[in-house]
Amino acid sequence: MDSKDINISPTKTTNFIAYPLQFTPILKDRIWGGKKLATLGKQLPSDTIGESWEIAMVGDDLSYISNGVYANLDIEKLITAFPEEILGTKIYETYGKQFPLLFKFLDAKTDLSIQLHPNDALAKKRHNTFGKTEMWYIMQADEGARIILGFKENSSAEEYLLHLDNKTLPTILKEYRVKAGDVFFIETGTIHAIGGGIVLAEIQQTSDITYRVYDWDRVDESGNQRELHVDMALEAINYKVKQTKIDYSKDTNEANLLVKSPFFVTNYIALQGTKEIITDGSCFRVYICTSGTCDIIADGLVYTLKMGETVLMPAIIREFDLKGNAEILEVYI
Repeated sequence: MDSKDINISPTKTTNFIAYPLQFTPILKDRIWGGKKLATLGKQLPSDTIGESWEIAMVGDDLSYISNGVYANLDIEKLITAFPEEILGTKIYETYGKQFPLLFKFLDAKTDLSIQLHPNDALAKKRHNTFGKTEMWYIMQADEGARIILGFKENSSAEEYLLHLDNKTLPTILKEYRVKAGDVFFIETGTIHAIGGGIVLAEIQQTSDITYRVYDWDRVDESGNQRELHVDMALEAINYKVKQTKIDYSKDTNEANLLVKSPFFVTNYIALQGTKEIITDGSCFRVYICTSGTCDIIADGLVYTLKMGETVLMPAIIREFDLKGNAEILEVYI
């Protein structure tokens, strides 16, 4: 049986076939992108690929399933037909048939713009979408690579605008030198930028709303600067100092908590051998392999997850094993 033989109309004349779902990456060309995502197994069409969207349901950006009987179907179509089976009862009740998270890998060859994202209320009012709370897991960092996250000291709109006008905004923002394994949680309103020389995994709300406020005065191939959103950002910025770096344990075969927020929970698993997973079926789980290889064993079948791959475990699969030697991010709501 393949996808063209399966009836996935809302009448659901076919029962859902449950297995770990993998997706074809959506590759995004960016002015700041590079070639490092090839080290995660991505087939790059250019030398400036900045993002690989692993699981996405954002406007016209829909992930297509790459494995099993649902191969070549998009995530929206499958969730529309089987919302509770995939999302879980709790998520379906809260979000309807919307997949609420977006998973990415990013390669910053050069600095990203200094930017921020609106909260849910402002994003709903202005864009009829979710806000963008996110987290970063650093997978690789060149020597001296850094990120910008928040203000060094509590600031104000007046101070911020003065430095923006004088092109000195970075001088009042906090920098972190980063290394592989570092984790940062970025609440909405937090001004930030990923510096050059970094590859990271990003977990975020389903949103693509970004307010760009400073872009290092760079131009594209045509000599044009990218659009800035200074006025829109003013109301969205949190001018208070925020704690963004996350300290966490790395106990073997344990769900070591990284982030617990209203929007998602992320655990770090240092897998050595076998770890049994049992869920209550209320929410899907997503696993991101950041190093090594692991097998997912579900209903007696084995599915392999390699470094740089992401898998969606439908909520209806309540028991499965992770087996191998790998570092894994586990995400649910």
